Amino acid sequence: MAMANYQTTAYKQTRVKTAGPGQLVVMLYDEAIRQLEIAADLLNSSTKQLDKVNNSILKARDIITELMVSLDMEQGGEFAQTMFSLYLWFNEQLLEANLRKRAEPIQIIAQQLSQIRDAWSEIAGKTTVAPQERAGVNIAG
Repeated sequence: MAMANYQTTAYKQTRVKTAGPGQLVVMLYDEAIRQLEIAADLLNSSTKQLDKVNNSILKARDIITELMVSLDMEQGGEFAQTMFSLYLWFNEQLLEANLRKRAEPIQIIAQQLSQIRDAWSEIAGKTTVAPQERAGVNIAG
């Protein structure tokens, strides 16, 4: 079992290191959505597992914050400002949902992130930029 876990981690790390900037953004969205789905599913289950709900929401908020701070406010203009405000709103709503342990706002944000993710995926598929050295949230595991 440990070998399979190691291989999965190695694969994820390689995938992140070789991804272009657009692909990385899509991967961030994928992980944020995955974490929110985990949290919502746990809240809708009979066991609730509130510690895991909290951890998943915190991971999603970290990813959204990473997306927020990666915005180029100088070159992005009004679009970057709008996305910044949207990310800020997402994080505020997730904080509130986490405090109140409500699944509905989490599901709504996951749906909205999914729509944005689809747009980024389309953009990333049309552009090719070489991967770069970068620091940030570790989505590889």
